[in-house]
Amino acid sequence: MKDISRRDFMKIGGLLAAGSLLSPLSGIGRALAQAPVVGSEDVTKAGASGSKAKVYFTKHIDAPHLLKLYGRINEHIYGKTAIKLHTGEAHGPNILPRDMVRAFQAAIPDSTIVETNTMYVGDRDTTEKHRKTLEINGWTFCPVDIMDEEGTVMLPVRNYLHLPEVSMGSHLLNYDSMVVLTHFKGHARGGFGGSLKNIAIGCADGQIGKRMVHGFHKSDAPGVDDWEGSMANGALFMENMADSGKATCDFFGKRIVFINVLRRMSVDCDCAGVKAAEPVIPDLGILASTDILAVDQASCDMVYARPEKEKHDLVERIESRDGLAQLAAMRRLGMGNPRYEIVPID
Repeated sequence: MKDISRRDFMKIGGLLAAGSLLSPLSGIGRALAQAPVVGSEDVTKAGASGSKAKVYFTKHIDAPHLLKLYGRINEHIYGKTAIKLHTGEAHGPNILPRDMVRAFQAAIPDSTIVETNTMYVGDRDTTEKHRKTLEINGWTFCPVDIMDEEGTVMLPVRNYLHLPEVSMGSHLLNYDSMVVLTHFKGHARGGFGGSLKNIAIGCADGQIGKRMVHGFHKSDAPGVDDWEGSMANGALFMENMADSGKATCDFFGKRIVFINVLRRMSVDCDCAGVKAAEPVIPDLGILASTDILAVDQASCDMVYARPEKEKHDLVERIESRDGLAQLAAMRRLGMGNPRYEIVPID
């Protein structure tokens, strides 16, 4: 990543000497610090004028507060609405609470949970196996559209970094709007899985699009050695994800919004299922925005603001994979505002 390095960006951590400077703004002891890569600068405390993305926040993780947040960002959501959710491998311990998602989905008219099949062999690599896993995990209260069940479609990427187009599940075209409801956590390849990962991998179809994003060109399903030896890693993978995520954002325009739930933040993704590591960092709350860069940046910033003993494992996972390059790539692609502010709703 030549254009934007960690040291090229402003840090707001210089005011921290011994311990955290607590802010009443967030209700969680938010420190005046950002992640070491800044795609969108937190100007909440600066009182800056001019354009900035609003990121709404609640420390409460429940259906009423989730719906209250959604009410702040849903102005352009209409018609047939896709709720992009990571439904998880079988019996995954960290996936979003079904009761909370059920209440949320019921409040959005003509809405459907959407997913795609996986590239790797597991509980969801075929539509038949995927539907069985959906039942096991309790996603039975509304329709779940496996978007690549009936084929794929190429979506263009404007001003792309590497991928001029990305293959998506063809059913994506059936929706007027999308709500990206994300369990924010670590990720084995991406470092962290936020809203970008949810759509970049989650809307790409299992056998073409996901291979494009991963830079995997073999015809067989990836084996153990392929994940390190035959795929894009580090900043290149993050930039491919940004291209893929931008394809979906370009398609929906203003009709897409982003919600990150900072709950049970294991270093492992929900694709790890029962093998996911137990979270060390506490639950922090929910963030919502119309700006994908701002919501993922704010989520990372909240993680980095925690005490060392709480954040260590998740930060190590993020940085060992160059995960913060996601933020830099989104900034290069113009996917969000370069400044954001936190707006508490509690």
